[in-house]
Amino acid sequence: MNHILVAKEVSKKYGSHIALNNVSLEIPENSIYGLLGPNGAGKTSLIRIINQITYPDSGEVFFNGQALNPEHISMIGYLPEERGLYKSMKVGEQALYLAQLKGLSKDDAKKKLKYWFDKFEIGDWWNKKVQELSKGMAQKVQFIVTVLHEPKLLIFDEPFSGFDPINANMIKDEILELKNNGTSIIFSTHRMESVEELCEYITLIHKSEKILDGSLSSIKKAYKKNIFDVGMQTSNFQEILNELTKRFIILDSHIDAKENQLNFSLQLENLSTQEILTYLASKAPINHFLERIPTVNDIFIQTIESKNSNA
Repeated sequence: MNHILVAKEVSKKYGSHIALNNVSLEIPENSIYGLLGPNGAGKTSLIRIINQITYPDSGEVFFNGQALNPEHISMIGYLPEERGLYKSMKVGEQALYLAQLKGLSKDDAKKKLKYWFDKFEIGDWWNKKVQELSKGMAQKVQFIVTVLHEPKLLIFDEPFSGFDPINANMIKDEILELKNNGTSIIFSTHRMESVEELCEYITLIHKSEKILDGSLSSIKKAYKKNIFDVGMQTSNFQEILNELTKRFIILDSHIDAKENQLNFSLQLENLSTQEILTYLASKAPINHFLERIPTVNDIFIQTIESKNSNA
């Protein structure tokens, strides 16, 4: 597997505060990589190092197989959580200026800006001042400026902040399209539902240290607890529940008398899913049998709490 970015044992201090402590990660090419962690964990420090805004005290960072250097700045796009547009400048004038800073000629910048402004239906904003725009409107402009030069790596820090659900979905679709067109993306957010929808890989940083990383599918598999939610069609609720309780670990149960359905959760230990399905089907028709897969939010909370309790 090729990696667009590799960090090896990166550490960073600000005075006596340790922002990053020997953090290593590998970001596969053409992937969406979630960079997660509580406030103050060290995510922003790592992002600033990747953007060469600051430098590590120790460790190395490699971009596209080469040691990170100033030439790579033009190959990276960064959308920070705190927006950096000049409020008194006109939108078009500023977008054109920022595009040229990224290495685009004036003519190319105008063509690309027209494409994106038309795509986002914001052509009439060109001569407005940034201070006239709402937070969401300004964020659309900054998103455009971030992706305009078609960088190999995009870093989005809370990209949905300030957006209503419709515009948040629009930006999500654009991120997916960028990925499908070959861009690698680092995605930092507190919105775990967005991680579920977008990310293929994640790293969790806590108190300056990496405590979890890998593909999202493999991490979810590792955190599964063999818990299944079951619904059985029956009117013999208590009789079946008593029998099940003697044979299995029943975590919770409730009766839907109106639908003649017994709902319960069980945890498998030594039996296979096929064995338990065969047994349950011999007692009553099965309406549903679903494995309980942990969400990213579940994993996030469980890992942080476990780390804190062991500290």
